[in-house]
Amino acid sequence: MSTSALISLYVMAGMYIFAGICHFWKPKIFLSITPKWVPKPAIVNIVVGIIEIILGIGVLFETTRMYAAIGIMMLLIVIFPANVYHYQKAKRKGKFVIQTLIRLPIQAPLLYWAYTFI
Repeated sequence: MSTSALISLYVMAGMYIFAGICHFWKPKIFLSITPKWVPKPAIVNIVVGIIEIILGIGVLFETTRMYAAIGIMMLLIVIFPANVYHYQKAKRKGKFVIQTLIRLPIQAPLLYWAYTFI
């Protein structure tokens, strides 16, 4: 693996591990953007945090990298409705509208980034 690919891999892993930790460190942030239709949001928040940590660690190892990258892609698709909900909520409140709107199309490069490790 080239040096740039290795750096990319470490950045991706760190990003998902950090995001997973944040689910425990700052749960109110994630709970506030969880759509109302999600059952037991506190439990879902914990599960998503654990999954992000596992997937972040998983991409670091060659034997699990492909599965973790696919898992990251699946996770990005599954959490996309929460990002849409967050944007809609921001729009209603008139706060962080641009930031939450920009976040939506960022999902595509994140999906591709994970795809590059399959």
